[in-house]
Amino acid sequence: MYELQKLSMKEMFSVGFMVFSIFFGAGNLIFPPLLAQNAGTNYPMAVIGFLTTGIGLPLLGLIAIVKFSGKYTELVEQRVHPWFRIITFGLLYLAIGPLFAVPRTGAVSFEIGIRPFLPVDFMAEGQYIYTAIFFILTYFFAANPSRLVDTVGKVLSPVLLLFLCVLFVRTFYAPIGEILPPVDQYVDAPFASGFTDGYLTMDLLAALAVGGLAISAVKAKGVTEQKAIYRTCIKACLVAIVLMGTVYTALAYLGATCPSVLGYSANGGIILSSATYVFFGDAGKLVLAFIIGFACLTTSIGVSAAFASYYQYVSDGRLGYKKLLLGATLFSYWAANMGLTELIRISVPFLVALYPIFIVLVILSLCDDAFQGSSLVYRLSIGMTLPFSIMDGLQAAELPLPGVHDFLVAYLPLYSVNLGWLLPALAGAIVGMLWNQMHKSHQPA
Repeated sequence: MYELQKLSMKEMFSVGFMVFSIFFGAGNLIFPPLLAQNAGTNYPMAVIGFLTTGIGLPLLGLIAIVKFSGKYTELVEQRVHPWFRIITFGLLYLAIGPLFAVPRTGAVSFEIGIRPFLPVDFMAEGQYIYTAIFFILTYFFAANPSRLVDTVGKVLSPVLLLFLCVLFVRTFYAPIGEILPPVDQYVDAPFASGFTDGYLTMDLLAALAVGGLAISAVKAKGVTEQKAIYRTCIKACLVAIVLMGTVYTALAYLGATCPSVLGYSANGGIILSSATYVFFGDAGKLVLAFIIGFACLTTSIGVSAAFASYYQYVSDGRLGYKKLLLGATLFSYWAANMGLTELIRISVPFLVALYPIFIVLVILSLCDDAFQGSSLVYRLSIGMTLPFSIMDGLQAAELPLPGVHDFLVAYLPLYSVNLGWLLPALAGAIVGMLWNQMHKSHQPA
């Protein structure tokens, strides 16, 4: 009887940990504590919403990548339109590159690792100096690829996990304080708020950008049959999900127990740094600063290189790799010095508008066989999603269109919690499928 190729348990965990490392950058540490700080006693529901988009969607994205053998951009081009692929994936690489993700690495490493040691009157100058060094190193290593970066990344990820384990044990053994009642949008809509907070991880975008690495890792271990690759990748992703879910949940509990003693913080970096100091003093802060600094740097190098490579490829070499890289690092330097809180504030409307398009794309591609890959289904569903996702983005930016906003609040379910695109997307897909069925039924046998 034919037997599928399999990896050993050790090899499976190795690939799973690699997938975990792809998604879990140091920047992801800052979102669960902030969410839980504000969600208070409602933090379990908020965390479930966060895990749905922060873990569930990246998993679906990886499954979609594996299903189409890593040729996802080609699928989008065929099912929707070449220009749609160019625009959406161009925005995707900008988001995970110099617009948000790369500046965030510099801002997070400063916020957690450097800010606690600087005097208040030298804070601005210190940030400019630190981020300059950070992005000079980013450019140097990304322009001159070296195994050193991969080695540092592979060593630091386990060290970071070990440090977090110690922090979590300390948190559960003796919490900093009591969990307070929820505030802001987490009072009435904790799940929906956590759901949109999960956009900030940008892990679904990362899955679609670098998901092919999981396939390559499996093939490198001798698995070559498509069914075996698919099953192996799914199992490896489940390993990554368990790791990420555990870390996110523990970070959320840490954040929920902080405000009663430490007060409300402006961002998750401050929460993590303050909690580390309470538990372990200056020595703990130094260890955390070292780990976070290098972890963020390796992420910055890898993502900046991916951004420059993508735009060099789509421009057919007309845009040089090093020029793209230089532009990306200069812009990232400028954006990082806006500060972590401001950077996150600006990124929210953009991601609220962009994320639904990729959510719909991934779900449709996973159901592709059910409607025979009909372009009409893709186009109608995405066409119905786009205007409402833009409206959600404007609402998140506190720039709602007068009249239209009030109408949608009154008549469109979930619009008030930035999920107004959901029902229109579903309606578009259903109309497309019904149209296909009617068209087939009228064709001669």
